[in-house]
Amino acid sequence: MKIQHFPQVLSQTAKNALAEEITRAITQALQCDAGVVSIAIEPVSADDWQAQVYRPEIENKKDCLIKVPNY
Repeated sequence: MKIQHFPQVLSQTAKNALAEEITRAITQALQCDAGVVSIAIEPVSADDWQAQVYRPEIENKKDCLIKVPNY
């Protein structure tokens, strides 16, 4: 899973907690082992958001999204 977001300072503790929560949700929903889940977080500036995130990941992959942003 790749999470793209506006730049935000996250402590290692916050990253670990986020990874644990996401891993728990994925393993429950997909009935898989936590060892097969990978998670990346990628900060993207607001200036680059349209080109790097919105067009390729949201606009061009609407059929794959299970949660759509409200913009």
